[in-house]
Amino acid sequence: MGLSDLAAWGEVRYNPGMTTIVEAIFAHGVLEPLEALKLPERQRVRLTIETIDGKPAGDRSDAMKELMDRLERSTFSHGGPYPTRDELHER
Repeated sequence: MGLSDLAAWGEVRYNPGMTTIVEAIFAHGVLEPLEALKLPERQRVRLTIETIDGKPAGDRSDAMKELMDRLERSTFSHGGPYPTRDELHER
């Protein structure tokens, strides 16, 4: 790719470290982003698919509450006193 090819890109700039998180809907075999993507036509991208249940990606309060509730109800026990720091880090 020469300098003239790069000039043809106009305002689009390639940043190899750029990561963007965008929610999308999968319908009829196609992922449809919920917001505009600032990419040149036919730009190759790498997708990592994470299913979500209708909540915004940043809303983790329900998951944290469920985790804490499960920890409180847990019957797991190691069966004895906790080791001291010195026992954990024998010198």
